[in-house]
Amino acid sequence: MSNLRVTIWHEYRHEKHDERVASVYPEGIHGALAKGLAPCGFDIRTATLDEPEHGLTQEVLDNTDVLTWWGHMAHHEVSDEIVDRVQDRVLNGMGLIVLHSGHLSKIFRRLMGTGCMLKWREADEKERIWVVDPSHPICDGLPEYIELEAAEMYGEHFDIPPPDTLVFISWFEGGEVFRSGCCYQRGQGKIFYFRPGHETYPIFHMPIIHQVIANGINWAAPVSNPPMVRGNIPEFMS
Repeated sequence: MSNLRVTIWHEYRHEKHDERVASVYPEGIHGALAKGLAPCGFDIRTATLDEPEHGLTQEVLDNTDVLTWWGHMAHHEVSDEIVDRVQDRVLNGMGLIVLHSGHLSKIFRRLMGTGCMLKWREADEKERIWVVDPSHPICDGLPEYIELEAAEMYGEHFDIPPPDTLVFISWFEGGEVFRSGCCYQRGQGKIFYFRPGHETYPIFHMPIIHQVIANGINWAAPVSNPPMVRGNIPEFMS
């Protein structure tokens, strides 16, 4: 599906304060994702934490089919009002793609209802992201596994609800494994958590990672149903 309206949300703090991160993502992670996803035909906009209303006004969200989310050092600075706003849109059909350290974002923890904690280690370890559900749309066109030569390790136990569908499992050189591609439905909205993407690694410049995220966006896109009717209704008369 093309012409989907995609908003790429990024905290955009590390690049401003860490020269190493700025050298990897001179236009920000949001810039790298926008550039990498541009050939997919999406209608892309970006939004960042320090914009008014974090760039996620009601108008922006009402005109977003799928929202991608990357945060790390400033989860606590995201306004609860904006979290409420995003949650409402997800429950009413907007897709949400949560990337890497977004597992501790307020919105992901809210939607999961758990602490979403895990093990982690920065040691430049090789990661293999194994496809475990090759028939799933997010895995369309992918090889048996994606290999990252150097990555931050995430390890189990990952404190999330059991995924509705698990599409990827990662293995790391240190021996850990991790549920790295998790799909959920909340209300009318679909959520995809995808593990790779630490700010000091050029992972978001990789075409195969763009392919996974694009597949996730297409999978999470809203369906064209009429608005749901809930609450007390009069007796149906034929």
